[in-house]
Amino acid sequence: MGRAEQPQPPRLPGREGGSAAWHRDRLGAAVRAARACGDVWQLRAGVYVAAAAGPCETVLRRTTYEYTTAPGTFRPVRRAGGRPPGPQERAYGHAARMRTLRPKAVAARIGVIAPGAAEFAAGWPQDRDVEVLPRAQRVLARIGCRYLFSGDADAMLAAGAGLAAAREGMIRSWPLPGWAPTPARRSLARQQAVFAAGLRRVIERRRAAGRPGDDLLGRMLRPSAPYGLLPTAVVIDSLTALTVATVETPTRAVGWILLALARHPEAADRLAAEARLLPDDPAAVTSAHLAALRHTQALVREVLRLYPPNWLLERTATRRTELAGHPVAPGTTVLVCPYTAHRDAREHPAPDEFRPERWLDPAGSLVTPGVFLPFGTGPRSCEGTALALAELTLITAETARRLHLHEPPGPAAGHRVDTLGALTPTGLRLRATPRRGGPASHA
Repeated sequence: MGRAEQPQPPRLPGREGGSAAWHRDRLGAAVRAARACGDVWQLRAGVYVAAAAGPCETVLRRTTYEYTTAPGTFRPVRRAGGRPPGPQERAYGHAARMRTLRPKAVAARIGVIAPGAAEFAAGWPQDRDVEVLPRAQRVLARIGCRYLFSGDADAMLAAGAGLAAAREGMIRSWPLPGWAPTPARRSLARQQAVFAAGLRRVIERRRAAGRPGDDLLGRMLRPSAPYGLLPTAVVIDSLTALTVATVETPTRAVGWILLALARHPEAADRLAAEARLLPDDPAAVTSAHLAALRHTQALVREVLRLYPPNWLLERTATRRTELAGHPVAPGTTVLVCPYTAHRDAREHPAPDEFRPERWLDPAGSLVTPGVFLPFGTGPRSCEGTALALAELTLITAETARRLHLHEPPGPAAGHRVDTLGALTPTGLRLRATPRRGGPASHA
């Protein structure tokens, strides 16, 4: 007898399972469907949602083998002859980037990151409501540019900020076919050209001087035994998306983290006490100081568990396979949902409760690989994970030791939960007062 045909994933019945309900309240629909339908459910024909840690990890780890990602937002950077970087050159570019993005490399450059984190907290305007995300974005852009371009950070900052703003507009524009010349796409193309021209000038100046530098760009400009000297177009192509990535996800994460500090003052007090071990001079902060911030790291992880900015990741099946016992045909879209996977009681007891201590328990949430997916996992996971976690930990520690944060008074919510593109506390405003015994601040 032949093998019985496996069933397609279930879906919510009636209007609850339709696209209109999904677009009206994505988070609510995702949670309802995960509870009612199980680990994998069907949004509509040809679109599945992986809602639990196991299926999520399976899809992410099989990316490039059984699944592929959507095309990137940015156009390939072409060299003088018009040819874009090929797959092998892009792989070489990735390898060169990772030499400065791996955890050990990030740990060695904590002193580059820490001053920006201290600046974020020390310069917070006090006794008035402050919109958090624009402020976080500006500071994170400076930290990212310093890490990538060091002495050339100021030269690249405006171009990088323009590129990030254009991509944000692109994400939020009405989805139209890729060939449609929308205003958002034209703006993105212009900003990408400005960024590429600015970075090309920096590269040419460094190469002419024979001083590639000790930052991430400098590492990419040095020849390597496996692939020699990377062409300028490959370097620019490699750093375009990375420059934006150093800002996008961390900005949203900072918003959720600071909201948690405001809502959980006892946790904030614990972090403030822990952060007293940091040196007064942020440039003197080392990886040992970072490693000692255990409660801070636990809070950051707990916030990323509850509010992963990358709450929904898209993959497309490239071959026939199966997922949690359901058939997956080539061309099927699978939406990987860390948001519901992180709120699964099988993996995280009391999943809807804010419990940073779960990350300090040797038998707690850290035990099982694959149940913590704010940066994805597998071949296409976020390559800047170590950098982002270092930034978030230091910003959290510096803020907690200097400031008490409060939500604005009144019954109305101080922000809107936005799920378009990423999970974002849009419009979040907080008020700060100095913490007694903390370092002096300047508004």
